[in-house]
Amino acid sequence: MKLTFYGAARTVTGSKHLLEVNGQRILLDCGLFQGKRSESYQNNVHLPFDAAGVDLCVLSHAHIDHCGNLPNLVKSGFRGDIISTPATRDLCATMLPDSGHIQERDVEFVNKKKKKRGEPLVEPIYTQEDAFESIRYFSTQNYHRQRMIAPGVYLTYKDAGHMLGSAIVILDIEDRDQKRDVRLVFSGDIGRKGIPIIRDPETVDRADILIMESTYGDRLHETFGASEDKLQEIVNRTYKRGGTIVMPSFAVGRTQQLVYTLHQLMDRRDIPEMPIFVDSPLAVNTTAVFSLHPECFDSEMREFMLQPGNSDPFGFEHITYVRTLEESKQLNFEKRSVVIISASGMMEFGRILHHLKHRIEDSRNTILITGWQAPNTLGRRMVDGDPQVKIFGELYDNNAETAVLNGFSGHADRDELLAWLGAIDQKPQRVFLVHGEESAAFGLQASIQERFKIQTDVPEPQQMFEI
Repeated sequence: MKLTFYGAARTVTGSKHLLEVNGQRILLDCGLFQGKRSESYQNNVHLPFDAAGVDLCVLSHAHIDHCGNLPNLVKSGFRGDIISTPATRDLCATMLPDSGHIQERDVEFVNKKKKKRGEPLVEPIYTQEDAFESIRYFSTQNYHRQRMIAPGVYLTYKDAGHMLGSAIVILDIEDRDQKRDVRLVFSGDIGRKGIPIIRDPETVDRADILIMESTYGDRLHETFGASEDKLQEIVNRTYKRGGTIVMPSFAVGRTQQLVYTLHQLMDRRDIPEMPIFVDSPLAVNTTAVFSLHPECFDSEMREFMLQPGNSDPFGFEHITYVRTLEESKQLNFEKRSVVIISASGMMEFGRILHHLKHRIEDSRNTILITGWQAPNTLGRRMVDGDPQVKIFGELYDNNAETAVLNGFSGHADRDELLAWLGAIDQKPQRVFLVHGEESAAFGLQASIQERFKIQTDVPEPQQMFEI
């Protein structure tokens, strides 16, 4: 049995892990790399393995760094099943074509510059049509239902509590070469207890081999309650000075959390009634998908929906979902104190850039960051407090208040990751840490080895292990 780590190895993006067993090649996730544009393009367009030789892909969840390169996988010759939960499939059906549209637009912009310089033109990583084609290969499987997906390989999903439809992947394997039974568990991204909307992450009873995320493996989060209190304070003080709150947000998961939390705060009269604009066609579409999957909601969310007037937690009197570009542009002339939630979450592309351009130099405004920001992104530069930032190639003074809340994170922190591993009754013989920057991964490695005495590896990119 072989395991090769082609992505999310000593970094957070581009999740891809290839398992070879019983003559089958099973890919765990197929995500996009994010970071420096030139490096990301090369990493994404050239898959590091033969796509046609992969037999099937098992998907943990619908975030772009886990599913975003599936259209390129199919474009490159893959013809197997892409297995996911039903909610993940429905989210991908919206997200992947949107991603293809972004690839096409970005290449169009880059090629205009290349043409002027007489340089060779480039192709998009994939197009909208490629994305639509990839959806044809999806096959869904619900939580807690086991089925054979390859000779001697049985898949079970458990709820990872990270986002709608997110899953822990359990593979029970009859290793025919070694004449042994092996349980391989891939954590996907592990969520946190008490996060709104979705259920808490489940545990597994046993594992022989564990592939585990380590995004926040060397640090702790504040509680969600503390972040909710800070959100209340930020909204109130920005409102008092006549400013606007601009929230760069991931369209899937984070946007719905923010809308639901603002809805609750307004219901309790903890913040003033003020207009909220969700300016992201993708966020609008994915919010509709959330409404289709109440089976994934936690008990608190269901109780909230039973209260008079709250049957739709994502739709209420003060919220407007913005679809058209004309409506989006009109927000630039909004003089009231408002909340603008817009993608992308790391501020690398999309409508958020236009809102930043118009709001960042006004000290009355607040840029509120609620998610992890990858190195070399505009979001990371904002978190680092750069006094000037470049937007659309022009420098802008960063005069707005920048606030960071990490209690909204969908990722478990160090202690939560250790508690999740500690809850496994039959501990793994070996742990591979992925989906974390080196400091986080090596920090978690030290904690696991000290507490549990388990052999723990932090794979290098494209490193192969015989297990």
